[in-house]
Amino acid sequence: MKIQAAVARAPHTPLAIETLDLGEPRPDEVLIRVVATGICHTDPAMRDQAYPVPQPIVLGHEGSGEVVRVGASVTKVVPGNRVLMSYNSCGVCPSCRANAPGFCHDFFGRNFAGQRPDGSSPLSSNGALVHGYFFGQSSFATYAIARERNVVKVGDSAPLDRYCPLGCSIQTGAGAVMNALQVRPGRSLAVFGVGPVGLSAILAAHLVGAGRIIAIDLLDARLETAREFGATHTINPRSNDTVKQLVEVTAGGVDYALDTTASASVIRQATDALAPRGVCAILGASKAGTEVSLDVIHMMTGGRQLRGTVEGDSRPDVIIPQLIQLHEAGRFPFDRMLKFYEFADINQALAETESGECIKAVVRMPT
Repeated sequence: MKIQAAVARAPHTPLAIETLDLGEPRPDEVLIRVVATGICHTDPAMRDQAYPVPQPIVLGHEGSGEVVRVGASVTKVVPGNRVLMSYNSCGVCPSCRANAPGFCHDFFGRNFAGQRPDGSSPLSSNGALVHGYFFGQSSFATYAIARERNVVKVGDSAPLDRYCPLGCSIQTGAGAVMNALQVRPGRSLAVFGVGPVGLSAILAAHLVGAGRIIAIDLLDARLETAREFGATHTINPRSNDTVKQLVEVTAGGVDYALDTTASASVIRQATDALAPRGVCAILGASKAGTEVSLDVIHMMTGGRQLRGTVEGDSRPDVIIPQLIQLHEAGRFPFDRMLKFYEFADINQALAETESGECIKAVVRMPT
């Protein structure tokens, strides 16, 4: 079928909205009419080759929409169902079998290769291959092919344009607090970088009853939003010694720290500010080979930990319905950070995401 898609053909170059051909869903795949898709910082990073994703490629990995057709083996959804799309995983490796799909042994292949495991792509242009299957969806398009494994069914009245960011950034921040760090009531948490992932973590920390919730960011406007979302303290590193202030605010160091920046120097600050037995989780995307310097004596003698998390250690089929239920109850108002754009304005949405003018961009597809 003919679809419209925003194609990345070169780094640091605007996406081009083109007419492409989309193939039929395979037995374990689902054809989805995309209603809306969130923009994550991973999208412009991949456009600009922070990881060597192949080009031309259709990006987008926070899609939502309506099921049009399903493959022969699909049982989770049927045509007409409304779904959110999340990240892809193989389903058979040791991590997937242990219900930890975020640590799938083929996570990069399934999400960043721009193709199916057999090397094919559902997308083409006049017979020439266009890379798709980004995060098992490539949702910067009017229609997408996803796998049964990475779609989550939602209610018939679900606001798909508001819920689509749950597929990645929102579940990543909330899951980091609830699943990876397992923040306990009354404990302190420092969040380094309060974009959509950091703000989702702050909402979740407030939800689970954390005590001191400290937001650290270079943008005062973001820090004000963090306070509105539940932060009890804010720090702008431009005018403060971050580690010293964190130790003072918490009377000895933070119990948990979360880094969303992928900056080696910031990760060092996050670990230096840990209280004895404190844990720091890192989740920001950085180039392969990034190295971090740590004070080994500080880490060892205090029993401090540094750990990675992907997608907040979340299982989409579990956490997305939970977050929707909390949102409907008024306890997780993540949609207050959203700004909406039309598909024709996708490059503006990307630019305002990168500049910080927009916290969380959502692109609505033409009906």
